[in-house]
Parts: sequence; structure tokens; C-alpha cells
Amino acid sequence: MRKHYLKNYVLLFAMLLVSGFAFAQTGSISGTVLDTKRETLPGVTVSVDGTTLGTATDVNGAFKINGVTAGAHTLTVKYIGYVTMQKAVTVASGQNAVVEIQMSAQTQSLNEVVVIGYGTATRKDVTGSVATVSSKDFQKGSVTTPEQLIAGKVAGVAITSNGGQPGVGSQIRIRGGASLNATNDPLIIVDGVSLSNNGISGSPNPLSLINPNDIETFTVLKDASATAIYGSRASNGVILITTKKGQSGAPKINFSSNVSAAKVVKTIDVFSASEYRDYVTANGTAAQVAKLGDASTDWQKQIYQTAIATDNNLSVSGTYKNLPYRVSVGYLNQDGILKTDNLERTSGSINLNPKFFDNHLKVNFNVKGAISKSRFANQGAIGAAVSMNPTYPIMSGNDAFGGYYEVTSNGKLEALAPRNPVALLNQKFDNSTVKRSIGNAQFDYSFHFLPELHANLNLGYDYSSGEGTIVVPDYAAQSFERFKDGNNVLHSGINNQYSQKQQNRLGEFYLSYNKDVKSIESRFDVVAGYAYQIFRNEDAPNGSQSYGFPDQTSDGSTVVTRLYPDNVFQNVLISYYGRLNYTYKGRYILTGTLRTDGSSRFKPENRWSVFPSAALAWNVKEESFIKDADVVSSLKFRGGYGVTGQQEGINLYDYRSFYNLSTNTAQYQMGDMYYNMYRPGGYYDNRKWESTATTNIAIDYGFLNERLTGTIEFYYKKTKDLLSLVNQPAGTNFANQIVANIGNMENKGIEFSVNAIPVKTKDLTWNVSANVTYNTNKITNLTIAPDPNFQGNRTNNISGGTGNTILINSTGYRRGSFYVYEQVYDAQGKPLDNVFVDRNGDGTINEKDLYRYKGIDPKAFFGFSTSVSYKNWSAGTVLRGSLGNYVYNNVFSSTGTRQNIFNPIGYLNNGSTNVLETGFSGSGNNYFLSDYYVQNASFLRMDNVNLGYNFGKLFKSRGNLRVSANVQNVFTITKYKGLDPEVSSGVDNNFYPRPRTFVLGLNLDL
Repeated sequence: MRKHYLKNYVLLFAMLLVSGFAFAQTGSISGTVLDTKRETLPGVTVSVDGTTLGTATDVNGAFKINGVTAGAHTLTVKYIGYVTMQKAVTVASGQNAVVEIQMSAQTQSLNEVVVIGYGTATRKDVTGSVATVSSKDFQKGSVTTPEQLIAGKVAGVAITSNGGQPGVGSQIRIRGGASLNATNDPLIIVDGVSLSNNGISGSPNPLSLINPNDIETFTVLKDASATAIYGSRASNGVILITTKKGQSGAPKINFSSNVSAAKVVKTIDVFSASEYRDYVTANGTAAQVAKLGDASTDWQKQIYQTAIATDNNLSVSGTYKNLPYRVSVGYLNQDGILKTDNLERTSGSINLNPKFFDNHLKVNFNVKGAISKSRFANQGAIGAAVSMNPTYPIMSGNDAFGGYYEVTSNGKLEALAPRNPVALLNQKFDNSTVKRSIGNAQFDYSFHFLPELHANLNLGYDYSSGEGTIVVPDYAAQSFERFKDGNNVLHSGINNQYSQKQQNRLGEFYLSYNKDVKSIESRFDVVAGYAYQIFRNEDAPNGSQSYGFPDQTSDGSTVVTRLYPDNVFQNVLISYYGRLNYTYKGRYILTGTLRTDGSSRFKPENRWSVFPSAALAWNVKEESFIKDADVVSSLKFRGGYGVTGQQEGINLYDYRSFYNLSTNTAQYQMGDMYYNMYRPGGYYDNRKWESTATTNIAIDYGFLNERLTGTIEFYYKKTKDLLSLVNQPAGTNFANQIVANIGNMENKGIEFSVNAIPVKTKDLTWNVSANVTYNTNKITNLTIAPDPNFQGNRTNNISGGTGNTILINSTGYRRGSFYVYEQVYDAQGKPLDNVFVDRNGDGTINEKDLYRYKGIDPKAFFGFSTSVSYKNWSAGTVLRGSLGNYVYNNVFSSTGTRQNIFNPIGYLNNGSTNVLETGFSGSGNNYFLSDYYVQNASFLRMDNVNLGYNFGKLFKSRGNLRVSANVQNVFTITKYKGLDPEVSSGVDNNFYPRPRTFVLGLNLDL
């Protein structure tokens, strides 16, 4: 019996030794599962091949498998909608092996993770109108401002650059805009920091201070269901910009460089010197012929140049001790095609993404900064080059006016004659230095006791400062005898300084809860939060610090120019918001959003407003009757309604009475002296939020395993309580106009987008994308009470005549209609000089005969892009166009008349050769308002054509080199007779030409 027990004890002891030895030989595997955009994936099955060991990732995409024997193993990773993958991993005895796994979606467009307001969602779960453009689809070539990257890429989004000046901004319109006198610009958010719409002194475009090379994706939120979570600033849509982040693994270095040459495509058709002599000789008097010069000067040729630009960027990304990082620097030096124009930008960015507490705390730290130094050319030279007499020389041969030829009369400078265009450029020194930094630290904490619940804290800032000087010597004609001091003594020259600072700060906190409840086949995604944003602007009065060169006192002594004390303007925006997203059986999705905003722009009684939205989506493809249909890979119906607000574009404090110091044009005379007086300003006590209600209905479709995808959307926007300009009665001593809540406007349209992959083989891939948007708008009310006699609000001044405006906003018509006389033509179709249709039949041509004709907004606009890759070669092109937009040709109307060429004062001007077609005399004011000058500006433009070659691995299998060639602004097809049909204001006058740019570039990855 004892021997039997002893035998059992020995056996038990041996078993314990073996099990202990085996336990000592095991380890574990932990890690994170991500998608291709490095967003974590919850619920992914991870198993160890050849064993029963496995687990699923938590809400943070993290997993851990214990009890894995030491040695080499293979993990199998599975997730619905993603390609099953395997990963080799080696486990050391008693150690934990850490891995990171990236999965690719089987149907990329459906399972793609897209950024939405305060979170992310897969494409198939989105209920609102959300469009994403990633870096691989951006516009190629020399791009200096971010918004140009997506021009023509998104249905419903029209991006029109404001000309060819280096760093100049663009007009961005999402679904046509929703306002009249408040801003129509979308809200732009960079890595969670919402930017101000204010400009920065010394920079033509605040966005130009963000390096496009640092941007990973643009996400455009278009309808109220997608934008309402941003409430008060979302009536015109939202653009979310996400910058590039660190990658896992060893450091990766990327260097990109391009050099470009830009040339003028087209100049205004004016008389050459010989043509001008012939015209003046044939039509002028002997005295006028005697004023012709002996030179032959092409003034437009003299002011333009071939502009060279270089753009270099270097970035390093990787992981250092489990800290993902990306650091980048960039340097841009770009000349303008207008001589003396230059932009020099140095930029840098840092992105860190550490994780703490077993991946429960994620930190996203971003800092972006840029220093921009500019010299701004005097753009008055563009108009002067059109009007300057081509028989005059550039240099006079004497020392007057710095040696440049100027138009004089009886030995004195002719005050109203055009100035020498070359002198305008070379004698003006307009320089600025602008600094901007945007950054934030975002903390996302997943609670240990409830990992589905996240707390998110976002602290951000957007600081900028701009300063500059404008100097013109006192001998220059452009500033000759321009300023009278207190003793009525004339002074010349300019020596101005300006300075501005903006400090915008953001604090946000929100909770999010994401839970799959399998027992009821439901998924809940809830967000609730609070935001506080303060916008602070410090600006010198009028942005100008001195007059004259040098500044002088009454006794003639020189004084030093000093900055005035800063004026500080500040407004605060406080918000509470929440969203519920509920999904049932993966088929039916409900989204509800509510945001309450309070703005200091309004008085306390009107300060707060509520902005709700709701949307439904039906994933038809998940239904049994179509699930097995191979042809249809996705089909979803969406519908939503919501309200968003508007409080931009109005003054900060004029909801209350205030007094202002009058300008120099409104002085009180006492004896021989003139004094500025304080006077009451116009104010509107009951101003409140402008609000826009949007209805959106859409179909998302996909065929042939998403080889053909797209969206069809219908939207209807109705804006009420329009922030509109209201004329003040004469004699009130207030401002001529104030902004009040008067009027309604509607906007409706259809968007269609399609993306196709006609060919996809091992060596050859062909992608095609197209989008078309049809949009109309109509003003439905502009008065407090119906008033059939109210014609509307006149806008957009034009050059020529006195106080002429060319556009009007009227009830029952489209926004920005032209308000003109109807031109009469002869039997041969030639316009008759100063002959217009008497539309009311009273026998007199006056304002009662003006009518509303066409408009500045296109009825439809579209984009088309295609790319082909064959082995190491790639090529692509982007085209854009618009239909139904019209432009007033102010160059023709102001220069293409006999009166302009034979100026009544006595000097001779050049002008548009359009005078040969019309023969217009130019007498009176009526002809300026002829509908003859309103021209069809529909166009088709090839924005870009590019060719690239990838050399592949270099340096002993390290590195990757790609070279490219690119042409921008390749051609434009249009009926418009002016310089360029894309004029966002609708008035073509003194337009800075868009150049044709040739670019050579290289991209090196190490």
C-alpha cells in the first residue's frame, strides 16, 4: 500500500515538474489592429495557427493572447469586410511579443474610415453627405495653398482661385453658399482646430500659411446632417483637413522637390504702337496726333515675366520607443508673373501620437508653423499697362520721377493720366512678414472599467501675426503731392507700417460611447460635449500708420513713424452639442444631432440658438433579397434634415449704439482748418442668428465589387433671417447701410458623382472620376413687409462713371443678378452707341429701364479626372468647367471707347481694341450699364496634366525614387472675350492673370 502511494506521489511530482517547465516555456502576444488609415479596428478575431488560442480586439483595437509556447508562430487575423491576413511572430520564453497589424478592406469604399464631426465612421454607416479626397487623388504640380488640392474633385464644391498672385486664396463655395452679406465661406477645421475666417495683414490668403505637402486628407461635410454638430458656423459646409501622422517601425525619410516656370497665357488685346498711331491719325484732331510719341512700347510685355518657383519638403516619420512621430520642414520660394511679386515661405510641423496605460490613453499632439515673407507687386500696373499710351517710352531721359516717363501737362504731372506701369512696380516696396502657428493636444481616454466609454479633451490654438511696410519714394509719380498736412502743405511719398495679431484659442471636451449589443443586433454611438472658442484680434487703426515720406510737422521737421496703440476686438463662441447614431442589423441607421451655440456678436437676449438635425439611412444591400446579387456590391438610401446657423461676416459690437471718429472725407471746417468729429454709427439692436434649413436625399451605389461607385443627391436649402445690408435714410448721420435680419433665400440642386476602375490588372490600372452639380438659388424676400416698389440692394462697384454698381439682389431673382440696360443692335448685329430699349415705354432712358439679366453664379459646374498607371509609369489629367455663369467685362467698358482713348482732359490713352467692334463714344454713364458687356463665362479648363516614372528601389534595395513632369492651366475653352472667365466677383477689372505653369519634380523615399 505504501509503495502504491509512493508511486503515485512520484508521478504527481513529475507531472508538476513537466507542467512547470512547460509554463516557463510560454509567453504571450499582444498588439493593435489598424486599418490602412491607422484607425483602430474593434472586434477583430486574432488566433494562433495550430492551437486553440485566440481572442478579439477591444474597442481600442488592442488584443493579448497568453499561454503561447516559445518559438515561431503565425497569427491569422479576420474581420468582416476586410481581407483575412496572416502575420509571422516569434515568441521568446517568458516574454511578450508586441505586433502591429494593418488590414485592408475587401471593399475599400464601404469599409473606409472617414472623419466626421467629433469622431470617425465607416463609409457604409454614414447618413450624411460626406466626401473625402486623400493625398493620392490631390491635384498635382506646384500647389501653394491647400484648397487648390481638391479643385474639381468633389461634387457640390466650387473652388475658384482669385488670380495668379503667389499664395493668393480661392473662393470656396459648397452648394452655392447660403447668405447674402454674411460670409459664404465654409468652416475649415485643421486636425480638430477650427480656423477663423478673418484675413491676416500681410498675407493674401491665411490658408497659404499651411503647407499642402503636410496634408493627408480633405473631408467635406455638405448637408445639415453632417454639419449640424458644428452648428453656428456650418451653414456653408465644413472642410476637415487631416495632416499626415507618424508611421510604425524604423524611421522613414521622404524628400520632395519641384521647380516650376510660369508664363502668361493671354494678355488684354490692346492697340500696338503702329495700330495706335493709325487709329489716332484716322480719328483724332491735329492737336491729338501731335501728342503721339516716337517709341513702340508693349507695356503688358514690360510688366510680366517668366516666374520661377522652387518647393522643397523633407519629412521623417517612424516610431521611437513606442512613440509614433512625424516631423517635417518645407521651403517655398515663388516669383509672380507680375514683376517684383515674390512669396517666400518656411514651414514646419510636428506630430506625436503616444499611448499610455495599456493603450487606454491616446494623445495626438500637433504643431504646425510657418513664416511667410512677401513682396507685393503694385497690381495697379496691370490696368495701367492696358491704358498707357504705347508710343511713350519707359524712361524719359531726365531725372524727374526717378527717370521714368510720365504724362505731364504744362510741365506738371497730369493727375488723372495713367502712371508708368514699370515705375509703379519698381518704385513701390510693399513687404510683409507673417507668422502663423496652429496646434493642439488631443487626449482620448478609454475607461478601464468601461472601455466603450471615451473621454476626449481637445486644447487648441491658432496664433498669427502680420506686419509690413509700404514705401514709395517722394519723387515717384504714383505718390507725388498726395498728402496735405494741417497747414495745407502738399507732401509726397509713402512710408506706412501696419501690424496685426490674432490669437484664437479652443477648449473642447466630449464623451463618446460606442457599443455593439449583439442580443438585439444593434450598435450605439453617442457623443456629448462642450466647446469654448475665443477669437481675439489686435489691429492698428485703419491698418496704416503714417502718411507722407518723411512724416513732417507743421514746422517742417521730420518725425519718426510710430505704431498707434493697438485696437483689440474679441468675440467668444460657446457650444453644447450631442449626437446619437443608432444602427440596427447593419441595415437601418438613425442619426440625431443637437447643438446649442451662444455668440457674443449678438445681444444677450438673442445670443443663444439651437441647431438640430436628423437623418436616416437604409443599407439595401444587407437585405436578403439583394444580398447575394453579385452585380450590386452596395446600395444605400439616405435622407436628412437639419438647421445650421450663421454669425460670421458681421461687426462684433454694433448691436448697440456707439460713436466713431470720422474719416478724412467727413471733416468739419472751422476757418481754414478741418477737424475729424465723433459721430454715431449705424447699429441694429435686434440682430439675431441667420439660419439655414437643409433637406438632403441621396442614393449611394456600387457595382461589380465597387469597380463602379457613385452618389446621386438632391438638396434644398432655405435660409431665413438673412443678414442683409439695409439702406439708412438720408440725414440720420448713421452709416449708409447696416446689416439687419431681413429676408429669405432658397438654394436647391442635384449632385452626381461617379468613380470607375475600367481596367485593373497586375501591370495596368485605369481610374476615372467625374462629378456634376446643378444649383439654382432665388431670393424669396428682402423686406420686412411686402414692397413691390423695392428694386433690391445694389452691389459691386465698377470702374467708370460715378458710383456705378452692376449687380443687384432682388426678391424673386437669383443672387447676384446683373442690373443693366438692354442694348439695341443694328441689322448687322452691331451695338448702337448709347441706344437702349425703353422697357417701360415712357420715352426716356433712365433707371426705370434697368432690368435683371443673367447672374454671376453658374447653373452647373463639373469636374473630371482620370489616371493611368502601367508598371512604373503613371499619367493623369484633371478638367473643370462651369455653365451658365456670366461676367461683366469692365476692361471693355472702361477702356474700349473713343472717349477713353481721346481723353477730354487732353491726354491720350491706349485701350481695348473692342472699340473697333462697337465704335462706342463713351459719353454719359448709361453705356457702362449696357448688357452688351455682360458676357457668357462658361468654360472648360484643363487644370492639370501629369506624367511620372517610378525608378523603384535604389541604394542596395533601399529607397524609392519617383520623377514627374506636370503642366498646369493647360488650356481653357470659353466664349468669354476677356482675359479669363473665372472671376469670382463677377466683375473683370484689373485681373491678375493665371499663368501656365511647367513643373519638374522628384520624390525620394528612404
